[in-house]
Amino acid sequence: MTDLAELLRTPGASIEAEDDIDAVNELVRARGWGDGLPVVPSTADRVRGMLAYCDRPWHEPFARIAPRYGEATPLRLAANAVMAGCEPNYFPLLMLAIEAMCEEPFNLYAIQATTHLCAPLVIVNGPVALELEINSGHNAFGPGHRANATIGRAIRLALLNIGGATPGSGDMSTFGAPSKYSYLVAENEAASPWEPLHVERGFPAEASTVTVVGAECPHNVNDHESLTAEGILTTIAGTMGIAGSNDVYYAAQPVVVMGPEHAQTVAGGGFSKRDAKRFLQQHASLPLGKFSKENIERRVRVTWKDRYANAGMEAPVFLVQNSEDIIIAVIGGAGKHSAYIPTFGATHAVTRALRRRDGQYARSVEEFRTG
Repeated sequence: MTDLAELLRTPGASIEAEDDIDAVNELVRARGWGDGLPVVPSTADRVRGMLAYCDRPWHEPFARIAPRYGEATPLRLAANAVMAGCEPNYFPLLMLAIEAMCEEPFNLYAIQATTHLCAPLVIVNGPVALELEINSGHNAFGPGHRANATIGRAIRLALLNIGGATPGSGDMSTFGAPSKYSYLVAENEAASPWEPLHVERGFPAEASTVTVVGAECPHNVNDHESLTAEGILTTIAGTMGIAGSNDVYYAAQPVVVMGPEHAQTVAGGGFSKRDAKRFLQQHASLPLGKFSKENIERRVRVTWKDRYANAGMEAPVFLVQNSEDIIIAVIGGAGKHSAYIPTFGATHAVTRALRRRDGQYARSVEEFRTG
């Protein structure tokens, strides 16, 4: 492993600054390196502590982050992780999430540069979620848990500082969204009546994984009245019926977040996860006439020509084309709520697992570090 002091002597690898948090934050603001919130100064000692959890050469790129395609080296990522307030043992999961986002099916360039308000959502599964205390219950998408907040924030800082997704230039989102600060949760596996997301996607239960999705913010589904699986799924499907969704025009993979109470009712009605997906795909639709004339002629009839070229205004337009493309995750605490998360559309979810040097799945961050 190259010595950190040697790396920092490389031109441009470090910068001298006053040993004062206000001065450092003013420097960060002036250079455009931050997300608008105060940062933790990335001193050599703090970066070195972060890199203690890195299993590869600190100066070698492990990914290239769009739209600039900046080289994501462990050293650069560690500096951003320190700025975000990460604990050092969060670092392997942060690296894994960045690697997953840079895989071609995810389409990070488009997600970063689009006028859409999407952001990379990270769903964590497996033992590492408990080890790092990543929130999967009450307020999972909100504040209150350091791991959720700071790992998600470190991802955004890396997308800004390494990837070049600067608002108004690299990032052209019309509105932006709160999810562009931090967007990371864990699945509530203990409260789920079904197999966890990562098991469904082909990984063993003992693996620790991240699944990344190019997603909008959650849209609440309030259903305190339905007592049956069909009732709850009908309400969710109705919420999915959005004429302005990108997912209408792509083979998209939107996310249905089921609160544990809704999930238990649906599973208690005899529905497997596959059954629930099939119901949602068949019922999440809008009549063609709900779209504007221009969208019908220029998008719907063009994108799905074989189906809608001559269809009448009552023809159902499905929000998801294939039931297996729906991602279901059980997240949250008590309360009869679920959520629908549309996506950018032109993106596919990517799941990656934490592995040791010998290629075996790491059951914990410490096992990854020493394995």
